[in-house]
Amino acid sequence: MSERNTLVRSLHDLGAAAWFGGSLMGAVGLNGAAAEAEKPEERAALAATGWGRWAPVNGVAIGAHLLGGLGLLISNRDRVMSHPGVRANTVVKTIVTGAALATSVYGLVLGARIAKAEHVPAEGATEPHRETPPEVASAMRQQRVIQWLTPVLTGTIVVLGAQQGEQQRPLEQLGQQVKRVVGS
Repeated sequence: MSERNTLVRSLHDLGAAAWFGGSLMGAVGLNGAAAEAEKPEERAALAATGWGRWAPVNGVAIGAHLLGGLGLLISNRDRVMSHPGVRANTVVKTIVTGAALATSVYGLVLGARIAKAEHVPAEGATEPHRETPPEVASAMRQQRVIQWLTPVLTGTIVVLGAQQGEQQRPLEQLGQQVKRVVGS
């Protein structure tokens, strides 16, 4: 059996990078640019159009990350089970990934509610106008929080992945083996 996992590691890492980068760029760039539209009725609609175009790419990125993560978990299952640090990182990373998936899906639901309202007045993509209907204004306020939670969570996934890479260094693995032998 090969010790290399280039394909699944690439799926995992590129998926996480696109998920993180897309969510951060959307919150900063897309929503920020939409807020500068001249007509208040165009702001939410412009953001919804941009997010709608990103959604399929984001879905592929998330799928690639999850598929790659599953492949890495299967290929490294012995390390995950026998090394407490690796196991702890994997548990935390799985929980954070679930939370990021939940915020991404909820953001999609909220975005669909906002887009369905079509050309409602808004101060920005996630900032209601005084004339924004209450149900749309509520979705916008929730989206304002979600748009920042997703990049925080996906950035955490990237950091935890970097930590897992460090756990594979020869000296780190040797230290774990010594602890097992001495602890026996």
